[in-house]
Amino acid sequence: MIKIGIDTFGGDNAPEAVVEGAIAAQSIIGDSCRIVLLGDRDTILEQLALRGCSAETFDIIHAPERIEMGDHPAESFRAKRQSSIVVGFNMLAKGEIDGFASAGSTGAMMVGSMMVAKPLAGVLRPTIAISIPTVTGRRVTILDIGINVDCRPEVLEQYAVIGSVYASEVLGQSAPRVALLNIGEESSKGNAHAKVAYQLMSQAAEGGRYNFVGNIEPSHIFTGDVADVIVCDGFVGNTVLKLTEGLYSITASEGALTPFWQGLNYEQTGGTPVLGVGAVVTIGHGKSTPKAIKNMILSTLHSVKIDLVGKLREKF
Repeated sequence: MIKIGIDTFGGDNAPEAVVEGAIAAQSIIGDSCRIVLLGDRDTILEQLALRGCSAETFDIIHAPERIEMGDHPAESFRAKRQSSIVVGFNMLAKGEIDGFASAGSTGAMMVGSMMVAKPLAGVLRPTIAISIPTVTGRRVTILDIGINVDCRPEVLEQYAVIGSVYASEVLGQSAPRVALLNIGEESSKGNAHAKVAYQLMSQAAEGGRYNFVGNIEPSHIFTGDVADVIVCDGFVGNTVLKLTEGLYSITASEGALTPFWQGLNYEQTGGTPVLGVGAVVTIGHGKSTPKAIKNMILSTLHSVKIDLVGKLREKF
């Protein structure tokens, strides 16, 4: 049976939102998966009882320490050996769980991804991606969205490979169109790294590695008529992500949410996968609600079921 670990200490609304989200996810999953709750056992049992849910519904792992958002990621990962994040990664390494998700410290989750899950052979730098809707209804995947703020052209070229596999295997997009985010469509546009990356991606496309369609301007990100996968460094990607979140909040406050704008709500996907490491790891939004937690668990389970890690390993 597949087991998905979830950090009950993770996020601003933990543990209430995490436990509630886990209950909602379990009701959908049924007997096909077992959710493992990591955190303070007494607190977890109390939260389950408040919601009238039997403790037998889940596996509960006592991990009383918590890595706070303000803690130094690497130092706290080494020092807090009984924290929910460290215990979760150790279980992942031992094969006691098949996927691990947390809305807690992004830094600590990345330390665990690098030190415990470890990058796949051939991957220069793991990345995190987000899938968002376009006005056509077709989703577009953007990577990196914040882990690697400076990227060599070779890293950007690998993101094209990773993003193409993700779009194909997770989103079911046939021959996904891959583009490089730039300030113009011409190959001569952009900074030095973008120009070299364009050449590398063009050469890879000629060899049949993926379907590269050239540069894409920011104005075309949400149109769906240019690309299914958009490659950029983490500085640019995170800027796009936070701009999108800000516009969604403004639109929601004005009561003008169309189906397109509703799709930009982070709760719909729940979390972002860490791509290019040897295990299924999902990082959630710090403000995750029960709905976001539920969807984070479901997306983690989906990545396990389709063997996303195995497909990326094979590609590299």
